[in-house]
Amino acid sequence: MRKYIVKRLLLAVPTILGAITAVWFAMQLAPGDPALMFVPPDFQGEEAAEYLAKVNEKYGFNDPLPLQYMRYMRNTLQFDFGTSLRTLRPVSEDVLRRIPNSVRLGVAAFLLSTALGISLGVLAAIKRGTWVDSALMVFALVGVSMPNFWFAYVLILLFSLYIPKVLGLNTPILPPSGLGGVKHMIMPTIVLGYTSAGYLTRYVRSSMLEVMNHDYVRTARAKGVAERNVMVKHALRNGLLPVVNVLGINVAFILAGSVIIETVFAWPGVGLYLIDGIVGRDFPVVQGAVLLIASSVVFVNLLTDVMLVYVDPRIRYE
Repeated sequence: MRKYIVKRLLLAVPTILGAITAVWFAMQLAPGDPALMFVPPDFQGEEAAEYLAKVNEKYGFNDPLPLQYMRYMRNTLQFDFGTSLRTLRPVSEDVLRRIPNSVRLGVAAFLLSTALGISLGVLAAIKRGTWVDSALMVFALVGVSMPNFWFAYVLILLFSLYIPKVLGLNTPILPPSGLGGVKHMIMPTIVLGYTSAGYLTRYVRSSMLEVMNHDYVRTARAKGVAERNVMVKHALRNGLLPVVNVLGINVAFILAGSVIIETVFAWPGVGLYLIDGIVGRDFPVVQGAVLLIASSVVFVNLLTDVMLVYVDPRIRYE
């Protein structure tokens, strides 16, 4: 196991470097000049051109692309993620300040999606072929198919505008945006959790149905074991083993979805920080945020593989 973990960590290095390299070149190909954001609006003509030349010289934008890339990779390997072009603050400080906000939202969405996905998937498998199964599959299909940003806007309109207006309230039932207490987390958590729960529900149902057709389940029923014990001790325990791997994928879905959802709800996390950096062509911000997200996905996948060994003793990594 130790050799496997070391091997995966070594393989994670080129994966992460490849991700940030692709983003770096994509940002270079994007239209526009990031140095223009430094030019005061009252500068015109020659004055603006001189100021722009100084900015390009200061930040190295005039250097050949290979040289800029090598300088960026050298700084990254030294854990120097640079300074934001807009705020002039170190990117590492800004990211570290926003990580707790993203973790709060991500953990809440993960717990919601896991609880909903597993419980509804098991129920759909038990009620296979009934209206309950059909209703739950429609629920899951809507969650998988519906754009999460559209769902977010629907919830904002309902709970912050229409329902309070119908009830004659002067304040929204749920805050439409911003960082605050539990009320501020409800809508973004539901949006992120519902999308992931839909996928998980369908997977759990398929896994349970496959297990329920195995010989040891039929044998337990033939021996007169109570149906509840058959489901819990035989079908459920074995049917949920493959789900551990899917939970790791669920985390990746939540991380990807949080980029958009944090923007919609103005939630000051890493996702909103990344979008602001992309819009402002703030290279260091984009690269620092992508590095964090890519590293998180790789770490979660490794943790999932390790957990599988302890959940299922039959699995061994050589």
